[in-house]
Order: sequence, then C-alpha cells, then structure tokens
Amino acid sequence: MNKKLNVKGFCMDLAYDLVGSVLYAAGIVCFVNPANMAPGGMSGVAILLNYLWGLPIGTMTIVLNIPLLILSYIFLGKSLTWKTVKSLVISSLMVDLVMARYAPIYAGDRMIGGVFGGVLMGAGLAIIFLRGSTTGGTDIISFLVKKWYPHVPIGRMIMVVDCIIIGVSVLVFGNLESALYGLISLYCCSMVIDSIIYGLDKGSMVMVVSEKNDEIAAQIMDELERGVTLLKGQGAYTG
Repeated sequence: MNKKLNVKGFCMDLAYDLVGSVLYAAGIVCFVNPANMAPGGMSGVAILLNYLWGLPIGTMTIVLNIPLLILSYIFLGKSLTWKTVKSLVISSLMVDLVMARYAPIYAGDRMIGGVFGGVLMGAGLAIIFLRGSTTGGTDIISFLVKKWYPHVPIGRMIMVVDCIIIGVSVLVFGNLESALYGLISLYCCSMVIDSIIYGLDKGSMVMVVSEKNDEIAAQIMDELERGVTLLKGQGAYTG
C-alpha cells in the first residue's frame, strides 16, 4: 500500500514538474531573455551569462545551484534536496532542449515581454511549489536563512538578492531600462505565485479591545454587515 502511494505521489510530482516547467521555461525563453532582462534568482544570473558568453541558460542554472544544493543536503535534509534536484533538472532541460529549440520568440514591446514573462514564470513556479518542491536558487537561500537566522525576514532577504542581480543587469545590458523591466517582471512573477498558492480572495481581520464590546459588535453587524467573534481573554501573569 505504501509503495502504491509513493509511486502515485512521485507521478503527481512529475506531472506538476512538467507542467510547471513548460510555463516557466516559456516565460524565460520566449519573453524574458529576448527582452534583455534578468528578473532575479539563479535563472537571472544564467540569463546574464548567456548574454555575455552564450552559455545555455538551463545548464548554467544547474551549475550555479550546485553549491546551494550541497548546503541544502547538509542542513535541510535529503527529501527537500532531492525534490529540488528533480524539479531543477526538469525545468532546466525544458529551457535548453525544448523551448530554446522549438518555442517562438517574442521580439516586440519589452513591457509586454516583461509582464507575460513574469506571469508565465510565476505560474510555473507556483505549480512546482504546490507539490512541496522548488527550483533552487533563492528558494534554497530562504530556507537556509530561516534555519540559521530565524529573526531575519525571508522576503526581505530574497528581495535584496534579486535586486542585486537586477542591478548587475544594468551593467551587463548597458541600459537602465533592463533593470526597470526586470523589476516589473519580478513583481508580476511574485503576484502570480501568491495568487495561485494563497488564492485570489483576500480578507482582513480587525481585533477590537473595549469595555463596550457588545455595543460595538451590534453596530458592526447592523451597519457594516460583517461577522463578529467575541473572545474572552485572561492575563497569564496576573490571572
């Protein structure tokens, strides 16, 4: 029974990796790379290396991730690392062997390239994330930072790394527009990831502390037509 579940789980992982990798690779090869932008991450560094020396993006993404994968294996465990290796290899092969050879290249407006590239990359990464895997790069960095420095905001750390890569792209591509379009692409990618993983619906909760809680609750329900939950609290120190 366990073997059947493991096989089924592996097949599901593989299916998600393939679908996610197709979208991710299409975003990079068809839109982002032709528009000369590097929207952060190890794939962004690989795009810069491709621009400078013609090195294949997928292969360089794997090479750049090797040190991070070693650290992941040592400090984060085998399960996450092997899942990441699987997703990384599939997505990189999809970039170099499929999309780079057969996919059409968009050579129009760079704004459109940045937006559509970011959307496709974000959708692809989100699908891969849904199965508990990653494509390496800043994802591994975030896990390592969280393990070693729990108090450091992970989102801020990733943003700093991505912004450094985008800043370097100004020097490589020789124009400020590359960085600006890269930021747009990165923003679109992040928004799509959050929308797919956490859902499109967002809500807010307000906590009100007052001696007139019954009156406030009645007005909220009558005038705002919102739900209210009454909570009773007790101080642990004074009882």
